[in-house]
Amino acid sequence: MLKIGCHLSASKGYAHMGREIVSIGGNTFQFFTRNPRGGSAKAVDEKDCLAFRDYAAQNGIDIILAHAPYTLNGCSKDESIRDFARRTMLDDLQRMEYVPGNLYNFHPGSHVGQGVDVGIEQIADMLNAILWPEMQTTVLLETMAGKGSEVGSRFEELRAIIDRVELKDKVGICMDTCHVNDAGYDIVNHLEDVLGEFDRVIGLDRLKAVHINDSKNPLGAHKDRHEKIGLGYIGTEGILGVMQHPALRHLPFYLETPNELDGYQAEIALLKEKWV
Repeated sequence: MLKIGCHLSASKGYAHMGREIVSIGGNTFQFFTRNPRGGSAKAVDEKDCLAFRDYAAQNGIDIILAHAPYTLNGCSKDESIRDFARRTMLDDLQRMEYVPGNLYNFHPGSHVGQGVDVGIEQIADMLNAILWPEMQTTVLLETMAGKGSEVGSRFEELRAIIDRVELKDKVGICMDTCHVNDAGYDIVNHLEDVLGEFDRVIGLDRLKAVHINDSKNPLGAHKDRHEKIGLGYIGTEGILGVMQHPALRHLPFYLETPNELDGYQAEIALLKEKWV
């Protein structure tokens, strides 16, 4: 069965997001754990968490994806920024235990001139400092577009981080279609080759979720500007090729296109209609 959803506001809690995604035809969703630009998180509402778990079980929502704030940078030159990333991510992961068995995605970070090797070491150090054996959340490194000094636009960089993580079973990958396109991986014309390379370098068993976004920019642009499905350089058929690939079709797919709720509803309907 197709697992598809979009990014929702978490301001009204888990149970509200569950009802909202079902109302627009989805069966999974992504949300920011707190303000995407940083800041403190609301106190955990245990009643809301329990209500969501009941609602999810009754309505076929078997996985959801939390997204870390954009401001987290575990490989900043500034130790105070790295410390903020560690503390914030640990707090997020502890909160996720109230809705166990789900996913937590983050942008690996930008090395800001330190060099990619230093960035890789610092990101792995952060993960080793905050992951614990009993946690029930899987932490996902997101594939990046390669703008500026971003770490994670090449599969080899993501593999290098994972290689340095002690609790490897707690770590996976979230692939973003816009990002991989902008990073230079041709998922439109050579999807089989791209997935073969991913499998060889990282392993397809590490791929746990996919962000479904068209791209405003052509292959290899290193820009990271998302577009609505069918209006960008990837196109509807390119997106469907990813979603329907035998190695990926079991994964949850999350729209992060520039839309309001009605736009997401239309895209979910379109992709469900064309799903085979």
